[in-house]
Amino acid sequence: MPDVTIDVREIPKPQRHPKIFGLFDGLDVGEALILVNDHDPIPLHHQFDDRNPGGFEWEYLVREPGDYQIRISKLLATPAPRRIGNSADAVAGGEAGVAWKLDLPTRDLDSNLITLAPGGGIGEHTGAEVDVLIHILDGSGTLGTQAGPIEVTVGDLLWLPKGSQRSFTAGDAGLSYLTVHTHREPTLTITPR
Repeated sequence: MPDVTIDVREIPKPQRHPKIFGLFDGLDVGEALILVNDHDPIPLHHQFDDRNPGGFEWEYLVREPGDYQIRISKLLATPAPRRIGNSADAVAGGEAGVAWKLDLPTRDLDSNLITLAPGGGIGEHTGAEVDVLIHILDGSGTLGTQAGPIEVTVGDLLWLPKGSQRSFTAGDAGLSYLTVHTHREPTLTITPR
């Protein structure tokens, strides 16, 4: 199949990247698109690196002031597995709040690493419309539930059913845990007390 050409110079800026990624995602492995632009789209290249590292090739065909043409080839059918962070580094940061979050532009999961200061917590609330898996990474504390408190410590895996009542209170050494649930909009915001 011949390369698909997209000239983004006449496309409104907010629509450019979504259109480019839509075309790229529709390509088969080995196919390519030719991007025509009036400047070097370095931020777009970074977005390709974030979304699909190792899964594309970026080749400048024309690189002149006011005229850039780049051939973007699809090398992999899906993004490759990769390392996206280190929980030990995030927990070692020591500040309360969201120490890390899964922030890939296209994903079916959300994940956050939450760190609570000693004695800190997240007040009672009703969980959203998704089930949540929690892995306790550091410290200890209490998960408050409508059936009573549950003491938690390093290594515990917790399941929080959608719509359930819950709260967290950190122990004397604080509490850090990883949450995993299906992606939803807008992203969950947690404010430690």
